[in-house]
Amino acid sequence: MSTPSGPAAMPENLLEISDLAVSYRSRSGVVRAVDGVDLTVRAGEIVAVVGESGSGKSTTAHAVIGLLPGTGRIDAGRIRFGGRDLAGLSERELRLVRGAQIGLVPQDPTVSLNPVQRIGDQVAEVLRVHGLADRRSAPLDAVDLLERAGLPDPAVRARQYPHELSGGMRQRVLIAVAIAAKPKLIIADEPTSALDVTVQRLILDHIQSLTEELGTAVLLVTHDLGVAADRAQRIVVMSRGRVVEAGPTRQVLDQPGHPYTRQLLRSAPSLAVARPAAPPRPAPGRIAADRPLVTVENLAKEFSLPQVAGAVRSVRAVDDVSFSINRGETFALVGESGSGKSTTARLVLRLAEPNAGRISFDGEEITRARGEALRRLRRRAQLIYQNPYASLDPRFSIGEVIAEPLRVFRVGDRASRQARAREFVDRVALPASVLDRRPAELSGGQRQRVAIARALALSPDLVVCDEPVSALDVSVQAQVLELLAELQASTGVAYLFISHDLAVVRQIAHRVAVMQAGRIVEIGTPSELFDRPNHAYTRELLAAIPGGQHA
Repeated sequence: MSTPSGPAAMPENLLEISDLAVSYRSRSGVVRAVDGVDLTVRAGEIVAVVGESGSGKSTTAHAVIGLLPGTGRIDAGRIRFGGRDLAGLSERELRLVRGAQIGLVPQDPTVSLNPVQRIGDQVAEVLRVHGLADRRSAPLDAVDLLERAGLPDPAVRARQYPHELSGGMRQRVLIAVAIAAKPKLIIADEPTSALDVTVQRLILDHIQSLTEELGTAVLLVTHDLGVAADRAQRIVVMSRGRVVEAGPTRQVLDQPGHPYTRQLLRSAPSLAVARPAAPPRPAPGRIAADRPLVTVENLAKEFSLPQVAGAVRSVRAVDDVSFSINRGETFALVGESGSGKSTTARLVLRLAEPNAGRISFDGEEITRARGEALRRLRRRAQLIYQNPYASLDPRFSIGEVIAEPLRVFRVGDRASRQARAREFVDRVALPASVLDRRPAELSGGQRQRVAIARALALSPDLVVCDEPVSALDVSVQAQVLELLAELQASTGVAYLFISHDLAVVRQIAHRVAVMQAGRIVEIGTPSELFDRPNHAYTRELLAAIPGGQHA
């Protein structure tokens, strides 16, 4: 998709940030997170703010609507919106602006939705609060909003609770909430980082249509330069709390003036798809070809859905799936949110019970394994979760986090487990000083390295990587992918790699299976699938990769 051209006549600035400075208070002192930022957004314009984790981009966005955490404070600068300085408003005055005039799409749907309230009720509540619907019409209008945000089967989803939806579906609920009042400005903080490429395109198409039809402006905070390349008229690059480069999208991407911008572009997988300099995939020579480590045959899994009009419904999340994984191989499952890839991985790990089919691990059938057989599997097959913020116990030190699997399986004594933790902290390129720190003191990229160290501490034969880099910015993402490849080369571990990001998969996988509606529609090497896709759905996924025209 070409970069949008925007309105023919450029209006005055809707949002104007001048010399903004924001700091955080902590036990160790004051940290300046944003330092002298200038930024403007015009009506009907999409402006992307890009940069690494900790660059200040989200802090800048949250300062606009007064949603800084309790330790944060605006030290200087002005934030003018529609000619009004938001930095000087009271909390009560800001509440009248949020939602009605400025909508927010936060990054993490897990903490942004009420876990004990149905999805439809949460969207309907927003409509009632802003006087857009009454108690009778709000539920129907909520279903319409969920459909506009790209949620499949919205009437059914409206009756479900957040935990019953995938991460991508929950994110679409937040987008429905943000667009409910048709605000003048939408602040989208990593709005599609959890979404597959086709749904990502649908959501961004919808947000872009609002800018064209209603003059809605978008401040898009993203670590995906491909998304910024496709959608933004202008790009603002931030590093260490400052704007280091800003300008029209094509100018910034094609003629970057700052070394930091050039580094981000080199690290962006979606922009590097067609470039010879893209990091190579693991060498296939290390794959053991005797017998598969994992064999999956005709696997099936069904889930019940809430009743609608008295009818009992179910969905077949995994439908007659078969594949194998060799030792030392990276086998990727790709597809849209809800395609069944994460459910398939949970079945392989025996974290869920299949309705049909067979699973073998190293020649032993584990489909109905119990007791000691299941315990042996737990030791030999580990999991790296998607979210590095929620997957580490906040009460443990990093050393305790990494050593915990060793303690659970009674491997070694206390001293040897501590030595193992030190070894793996070093192997994932973290300083030894992190061993005594807590997860909250680490960045997202550092936490994900800890999660990798924990998964590999038991020297497993298989590691399931469930969207392991989708929450990370592009430079850290590239480092983690390189680390996974290096660890595989040195240990021979096999990866079942779950991802919605085909650009990432192309860099790391030996073979790729494409899933749609619970079925595998195509399997092949990355070269076969990317260069000569056979199935129409595979071609659709490839066409939706953002940033392709800038490669």
